[in-house]
Amino acid sequence: MSPRAGPLGRLSAFVWEWTPIIMLSSYICGSIFLYILFPPIVHEVIWYIFAGLQTLTSLSVSTEAMQSIRPSIKARREMRKAEKEGWEKEDIAWPHIDVVLVAYLPNEQEIIMRQVRYALTKIDYPHDKLTVNVAYNTPRPIEPVETELRELENHHSNVRVISVPNSTSKADNINYFLTLPNCKGEIVTLYDTDHFAEPQALRWVAKRFMTGEVDIIQGRCCIYNYDQTWITRLIAAEFDMIYGVMHSGRAEVQGYGFFGGSNGHWNASLLRTLGMQKHMLTEDIDSSMRAIISGARIEYDLRVLSYELAPETLPAFTKQRLRWAQGWTQVALRHFTPAFKRGAYSDGNGWRSRLGLLQLLIYREVYFYVNTQLLFILISGILTTLPTRGIDVFFKNFGGFALAMWALGINLICLFVTASITMRNHSHFTRPLGIIAFSLLTPFYYSYVSLMAIFCHFRQFTRFQKWNPTARRNK
Repeated sequence: MSPRAGPLGRLSAFVWEWTPIIMLSSYICGSIFLYILFPPIVHEVIWYIFAGLQTLTSLSVSTEAMQSIRPSIKARREMRKAEKEGWEKEDIAWPHIDVVLVAYLPNEQEIIMRQVRYALTKIDYPHDKLTVNVAYNTPRPIEPVETELRELENHHSNVRVISVPNSTSKADNINYFLTLPNCKGEIVTLYDTDHFAEPQALRWVAKRFMTGEVDIIQGRCCIYNYDQTWITRLIAAEFDMIYGVMHSGRAEVQGYGFFGGSNGHWNASLLRTLGMQKHMLTEDIDSSMRAIISGARIEYDLRVLSYELAPETLPAFTKQRLRWAQGWTQVALRHFTPAFKRGAYSDGNGWRSRLGLLQLLIYREVYFYVNTQLLFILISGILTTLPTRGIDVFFKNFGGFALAMWALGINLICLFVTASITMRNHSHFTRPLGIIAFSLLTPFYYSYVSLMAIFCHFRQFTRFQKWNPTARRNK
């Protein structure tokens, strides 16, 4: 704001900046007090509506988890076979792949050299068919890292280091790379710079693209700094549940996959056509929806593994998830109608994918209110039922409602099923105890995530827009 704005202008800017947190506080306090004031019958009807929606959601999640069993077994079998028999005997004309490591250098200067060297030495793909591109932006020169990157480029014929001018986002870096001449890749692989790809991942990508039946592949993302802090343990378990179970199960049920930002593999011409849009906070989900609307075929592949860093602290986690949450809201507002009308090509544009998009883009945003309203009903019950009817009545009819224990029981069974399948499919670094701990903490974890998402609805209402890259450390 200009200094000329004066005291009133600065006050206005201050109030506008704090409007989302004021709205969230009003939402929380207002909901709890309304439930205290509501007549018992109104209170009960509302509870049954929200409990029913929560139970249907849990049943849907556990159904998708069960649908992930078959592709998980198939993927493990194929990976074991490839490990046993090897790839060298296969006479395959491998397509050229451009790997793009996208970096914001001030945040990733400690890890970028390690990641590039890993890509050069550990990825098992024909050397002459692979180019490692480092597309980075930085607001100031950072040495000796930039010099070291240039030296790598001088010593390796398949490394290209690209300092993106005037970039302020990941989307800028990717779009700039797509404009460069002499890009040989038929496939463009996008990794955030903290990712370690499983050595054979790109071979699985190439083989699938060579069938001509796919335009985008989203691989499985796992966490490798599991043991660092309590928050990294929770995130690692969450990623195993989401990427190891839910995405593959959802693809089976709904007939399509979607690109989630990193470990994504694109038909190069399609990516050049669509590009990335920097004004979207989650440019990856935006590009995924635009790809679906354009008729692209997107698949999820459990064999295409990569490992990444989770935020190490609660503030870093919160900042990351706030950006994700508002980005999802932007995508839902912008793309739901055209995506729902068209449906996914891989589903034959049928109602299966349309209902899936309805769930993914609209019900997902609504669900945050369902989840938090149940929490507020529980709090209001503690404030009213416990003093008047005692703790025995409160827990006999959980929260004061006759069928509450049945609803709770169904939700716990669904959680147990999903957690059990996740434990069977857990990634290399995650431990079963972490998945058990995450499952027990799920109500608290997703209540926090839901409140962040609602806060982002209010941010979107006030048109808050800020790109906050996640900090990376070399530990």
